[in-house]
Amino acid sequence: MKKIITLLFLLQTFCIHAQKDSSFIRAIYDEALERGEAYDNLRYLCKNIGARLSGSPEAEMAVMWSKQLMESYGFDRVFLQEIQVPHWERGTKESGWIVSEGKALYKLNILALGGSDGTNGLLEGEIVPFATLEDLQKATKEQVQGKVVYLAQAFDQKLISTFMAYGACGAIRWNGATEAAKKGAVAVIIRSLGSEIDDHPHTGSMQYEDGVERIPAAAISTRDSEMLNSWLKEGKVNLRLDMNCQWLKPVTSYNVVAELTGKNANAIITFGGHLDSWDVGEGAHDDGAGVMHSLEALRILKTLGYQPQYTLRCVFFMNEENGNFGGKGYADYAFANGENHIAAIESDRGGFLPLGFDISGSEAQVNFVQQLAKPLQKGYQLYDFKQGYGGVDIGPLRTYYPDMLQLGLGVNSQEYFKYHHTAADVFETVDRRELALGSAALAAMVYLLDQNLKADVLKK
Repeated sequence: MKKIITLLFLLQTFCIHAQKDSSFIRAIYDEALERGEAYDNLRYLCKNIGARLSGSPEAEMAVMWSKQLMESYGFDRVFLQEIQVPHWERGTKESGWIVSEGKALYKLNILALGGSDGTNGLLEGEIVPFATLEDLQKATKEQVQGKVVYLAQAFDQKLISTFMAYGACGAIRWNGATEAAKKGAVAVIIRSLGSEIDDHPHTGSMQYEDGVERIPAAAISTRDSEMLNSWLKEGKVNLRLDMNCQWLKPVTSYNVVAELTGKNANAIITFGGHLDSWDVGEGAHDDGAGVMHSLEALRILKTLGYQPQYTLRCVFFMNEENGNFGGKGYADYAFANGENHIAAIESDRGGFLPLGFDISGSEAQVNFVQQLAKPLQKGYQLYDFKQGYGGVDIGPLRTYYPDMLQLGLGVNSQEYFKYHHTAADVFETVDRRELALGSAALAAMVYLLDQNLKADVLKK
């Protein structure tokens, strides 16, 4: 009889907690959908400040505005965390032309890759194409010497997740210039890492390797890539390239941080996105949506009078796009201050319809989140909770907190690479309701983690 009474008590307690969670999650969604502020805040960020490349005046404006906005919500603590960030500028000249015998000169839709050196005047060379980076690496120096390497790898359209397609192509952007220079190339151009055939070139980070000559690198639009492929089948094609992008001295910038203090104040759940963007477009999906998801989640929890168990910290990271010094600096700051970081969530996949959360952790942690997420699966159409990737900004925390749980907000990926790193990434492409649903999903997951995360879950 005693065992039966105990079992009934536990069952009753579970039902009470489940009903409490259900009611509070419903309140989160009601606040986001009926009185949400993420969309209007994103409009200001995009339209009044615009693109926010690290080191730029716009990035500095975004930091100051974000701090003031956080302060206006009356959180327990708002502060700036100082970091040093790289400063690269695109410059005022950026053009590329292709010419072939028997054809008119054609002006390309082109963008320098982030971090590229300039051409030091007009550069011209014959284009030599390669389907993949591996094909380039197999080429002889005689094939490449003195020429412009063209890396033509396209998205694999068979892959349902466009993020997987992007990852499969990423090496041509990141390593293309270095591998081409090792073979004696004078420049490299790549097919944009985009899912559509259109006229928008996609920029993004690339790297140079110490001891290897630094050659200019640029991306052309996918439509221009298709045309260039056809020209190359007919004969020799030359590229004329003129870019005056350059590196300047690093500058001081900041992560922008707001928090609600928990009963266990030194145990911290971080959630955020990156405030910086590339210098084309407005950084609406990448990652204006992510920082607004995060701020809105904290605002909603405060508005509903929630008293957290752990400290809930919203972070607008600076410099994810070309160095991740915000993410690295935040991890260093946390460890230096003796903080205990137990979980982190990142939103950096656009303001599209949320589908669930990727889970970066042990098998036990994955199972824990999958069980935790059942209230979200039942009524809020969040079904995708699987092992995956948390995010670039929160990743460095693992250096100091290897057992922590990390999540990445998952969204419908089909639209993202139309806009990613392009001039088309503007506020008008963001849907108000989908942005609000993403904010609510993030707030609900923060709440569930805060209510249920215990020390035994953090043991891998």
